[in-house]
Amino acid sequence: MVRWVHFRDQPVITRAWPGPGVIRVAADAPTREAALYGIERMAFLCGLDQDLSEFHDRFRRDPLLGRVIRRWPMIRPERKAEPFEALAFAITEQLIEGGRAYEIQRRLIWRWGRRSDCRRWRDAPTADAIAGVAPAELSACDLAPKRALAMIKVAREIAAGRIDLDEHEPAWQRLRAIREIGSWTVEKLALEGQGRDDMIPAGDLAYVKIVGRLAGLGRRATEDEVREFFEPYAPFQGLAGTYVIAGRRALLRDTPPRWAAGRMPPAVGRAA
Repeated sequence: MVRWVHFRDQPVITRAWPGPGVIRVAADAPTREAALYGIERMAFLCGLDQDLSEFHDRFRRDPLLGRVIRRWPMIRPERKAEPFEALAFAITEQLIEGGRAYEIQRRLIWRWGRRSDCRRWRDAPTADAIAGVAPAELSACDLAPKRALAMIKVAREIAAGRIDLDEHEPAWQRLRAIREIGSWTVEKLALEGQGRDDMIPAGDLAYVKIVGRLAGLGRRATEDEVREFFEPYAPFQGLAGTYVIAGRRALLRDTPPRWAAGRMPPAVGRAA
């Protein structure tokens, strides 16, 4: 894997590749400080900074997660190199299918991402770059007008220093005050951009569908029901959700109520 990132205004080329029993990471940058930053970002992106030993030890024999953990212990949540990248891309993914969102993201990177002198590499757009964009320009990339406005508002708040994505809970609170920024977007930011394994994007279609089946609800689950389903795995709800999605084919071959035993509160059980 190769990724071009920036430490302040210094470009950094980071690489990660597998070796015998290890993942090696290297960076090329103008300064040592920038290179170390690039290595840290690549380690975050690949999940190399995650210690899953406690999660594995606690749930290796869990009736739901155990088989997935034992068979695929290397599973990690998808991550983005920078928090703003995760936030901006989450906005593009609101209420549309993944392929279309991916095309929008490619257009954003092509138009506003910083590019290398050789023009081979491009970084994701920064908040400063998006803050100066007109809504019509984002809409021309196929982003819905309301979401284009939301992305620009978010970018301006971050660029002005009124939202600091390194301060998780305060940032979430300020983001939720912006129209079109709901719990799903904030939870995607938290899990994929801030490394919060306790946060799960509960409104995601994949989760509402699979929890509805595993809990034997006979319908799609609500966001609250998804959160309640994964609450026993705290503080690893996001990790647990990642393992469930990764192993969903194997899990769904079993009788849903068997997996749901003890996973939903009484009120949800009665609703089923």
